[in-house]
Amino acid sequence: MNFLEERIMKDGVVKPGNVLKVDSFLNHQMDIELLDEIGKEFHRRFKGADITKVLTIEASGIAIAYPVAKEFGVPLVFAKKSKSINIDGDMYVADVESFTHKNKNQVIVSKKFLNSDDRILIVDDFLANGCALQGLISIAESAGAKIEGLGIAIEKGFQIGGRVIRNLNYRLESLAIVDGMNAETGEITFRKQD
Repeated sequence: MNFLEERIMKDGVVKPGNVLKVDSFLNHQMDIELLDEIGKEFHRRFKGADITKVLTIEASGIAIAYPVAKEFGVPLVFAKKSKSINIDGDMYVADVESFTHKNKNQVIVSKKFLNSDDRILIVDDFLANGCALQGLISIAESAGAKIEGLGIAIEKGFQIGGRVIRNLNYRLESLAIVDGMNAETGEITFRKQD
């Protein structure tokens, strides 16, 4: 069992509807030391790639992506879920449906922050149905950037997202893959990984 699986077992809470709450350490209150370990682990897994930028989606993805970008020494770009007056010029846009929030958002990235010279590592906190990752892939491809890989903190292996993304022939690395959860008993089963 790796460090993230251990933390999920210790502090994660299984709720009805295939919801895994990790808000006490990952996406509401954040354990900074754990996030630093996540950054180091993704750096270890992707260190052979010539990453020039890390791409994620607001808001929970930022906490995961920040230590990754820091380890690689590259900028972090995050897709915004709404356009504000601060964003001007041309933008890359993708539609994304959220499993957690049960809504659709258009996510946007200013064209001045991604281009065809970039080698992107896409990072996010959760992978369920794969909609957020597909939106980020679409944005990176629209920019002509090369996608070096995708890093996920927690993948719900019993949902379709991981299979869909792997079938698109992208390198997908998930630190913890949950193969099953039981809301009545609180039991969590992880997929064995190398």
